[in-house]
Amino acid sequence: MKQRFSHRQLLENFRQHLLFQRRLADNTSAAYTADVETFLHFLAQQGNQNLNQINIEHIRQYLLQAHEKNISNRSNARRLASLRSFFHYLLAQNLVQQNPLEHIDAPKTGQSLPKALSRQEVEQLLVRPQVITPLSLRNHTMIHMLYATGLRVSELVHLPLKNCNFTNCHLRVLGKGSKERIIPFAATTGELIQEYIQKSRPALIKPPQCEQLFLSNRGRAMSRNRFWQILRDTAASAGIHKEISPHMLRHSFATHLLIGGADLRSVQMMLGHADIATTQIYTQIEGDRLKAVHRKFHPRG
Repeated sequence: MKQRFSHRQLLENFRQHLLFQRRLADNTSAAYTADVETFLHFLAQQGNQNLNQINIEHIRQYLLQAHEKNISNRSNARRLASLRSFFHYLLAQNLVQQNPLEHIDAPKTGQSLPKALSRQEVEQLLVRPQVITPLSLRNHTMIHMLYATGLRVSELVHLPLKNCNFTNCHLRVLGKGSKERIIPFAATTGELIQEYIQKSRPALIKPPQCEQLFLSNRGRAMSRNRFWQILRDTAASAGIHKEISPHMLRHSFATHLLIGGADLRSVQMMLGHADIATTQIYTQIEGDRLKAVHRKFHPRG
């Protein structure tokens, strides 16, 4: 194939394909597109602009360069997943005649267990602020809600006010791949959210009005990075001296549900996992905890 590709247009077409055909989340589509852009930049440095001439050796050289830059196996595995999607797209569009990744296996990454907070640490984190201001009540409500529902941080900061049902105590969440799910919450969580809506949110609203439940001090939807900073500051003030992230609260939500006796299928539905195998990793955490208890307390442990 002698056609020369406009890489910029090709990347944009690929991103649109991921968003609207494969219905991947914005962040996933952006990450895949960025990975492909890195690969195309590598090809340009090698003087190769024709994607139909790419073979397995080009892929190996690309991975070798990544290894020399100390890029982890996990990152390389994601890069390969991005390139596989890209070349599947090119084949479907008849822009290439072969897939150079057909016989390349992903590097072994190992399975890292998600980190969760202990129940005591959660209790420390969720202590109500002594001084209630519009911002302190908002921050407290967001952190409480993240643990109470297991939302992804992107789902939390983009959640519309109208998606909170206080009659039936549930959230309607649009998750990855635009898949909708219903997440229940306790009455105490509902009371806290309504307190924020009545006492804090009106003080944060600025024209034009924003539909998101949680607002920044500028009246706009809060960024993920800003919430991460709020969570870190709150954890430090609560005496939690460890690296903490919004995703850790999601992990804590799932882990504590399973420890409490929740069934795996229900936890999968609340987390919005497409594959129950993703949820099963939490059972390993519980298994490890039980082994530790056995070793500590059993007379022949």
